[in-house]
Amino acid sequence: MPNLDEPLLEAIDLPAVLHALSDPTRLAVVRQIQADGERLCGAFEVGVAKSTLSQHLRVLREAGVTRTRCRGNQRWVSLRREDLDRLFPGLLDVVLSAATRTDVPA
Repeated sequence: MPNLDEPLLEAIDLPAVLHALSDPTRLAVVRQIQADGERLCGAFEVGVAKSTLSQHLRVLREAGVTRTRCRGNQRWVSLRREDLDRLFPGLLDVVLSAATRTDVPA
């Protein structure tokens, strides 16, 4: 199975990234990847149904926040940290820091 579609670096825009990071569940996903590295799609501890998690992962991927890599029948999710830092220096650090201060569940 090929990797899932994701925007090219040049197509990632700030409003889409901010929208993706504005939801507490999606922010919790990003925090878990930031803390632990690449994870299996089903390994996130976010307290939502699998179908709901899939939609959140799609929003993150389509915004350019995450990359989903397929291996066999497994899907691995990682942050596009380098891409985001290149386009929006410091943004991810500020958002994750703010999320920690406001006790968004990880």
